[in-house]
Amino acid sequence: MSNKLDFNQKRGFICDMDGVIYYGNRILPGVREFIQWLQDEKKEYLFLTNNSGYTPKELNQKLARMGLDVPEEHFYTSALATAAFLREQAPGCSVFAIGEAGLLNALYDAGITMNDVNPDYVVVGEGRSYSLDTLTKATNLVMAGAKLIGANSDVSGPIEDGIAPACRALVAPIEMATGKQAYFCGKPNPLMMRTGLRMLQCHSAEAVMVGDRMDTDVISGLESGMSTVLVLSGVSTRETLNTYAYRPSIVLDGVGDIPKMAKAQKTSS
Repeated sequence: MSNKLDFNQKRGFICDMDGVIYYGNRILPGVREFIQWLQDEKKEYLFLTNNSGYTPKELNQKLARMGLDVPEEHFYTSALATAAFLREQAPGCSVFAIGEAGLLNALYDAGITMNDVNPDYVVVGEGRSYSLDTLTKATNLVMAGAKLIGANSDVSGPIEDGIAPACRALVAPIEMATGKQAYFCGKPNPLMMRTGLRMLQCHSAEAVMVGDRMDTDVISGLESGMSTVLVLSGVSTRETLNTYAYRPSIVLDGVGDIPKMAKAQKTSS
């Protein structure tokens, strides 16, 4: 399996964060070495997260608290992808948004205004502001004609003591109550992947997608023409592989295996 993926030949790396770089507020083994390798080898890299709650600055600070120095421009979130999609589709539109600072800031920065009376869109991300009241409000606004947008289609996300319901699970009650389907902007939406590759200034054949989920990370890399690495440090297990008809290019225990393999590949070539 590993023979067809030489990490030294790849120019760009797009990495998921939850379950790959950290788990909750705990940095995962080998991450420090992986980031050091990316920087030493002058690889283009981007941390691409479906979590819409954080701004790039907050992600930069979160990693800094873990002792990792990753500049803000190396982060791209489903909140930014959602804001970019809406700016493209309906410049200057208004939304009723359920989510955290990451989503709200991205929408404001894209020139989108908040409106809880007759918005063009209802936008849902992860967030503590989610309640029966906001859910009821969102449901009635969609019934009145607002289009429903989800920041990402993750059903759950890893936290330190288990999992938390993620965006897809939070949007589901609105879809069920209204009979309307949401459009999801985060992975595996190819729009988000194409933006990531553009930010890296990298062709898909020169890039690798690294993630812990078959249903968002591996499929999005695969469908964008990238090599794919499934790491077993987050949601997916070796057993998970058997439930999908497609395969990653390689399965590793964690991102710390990448610099080790790259070194071995260099030595043997």
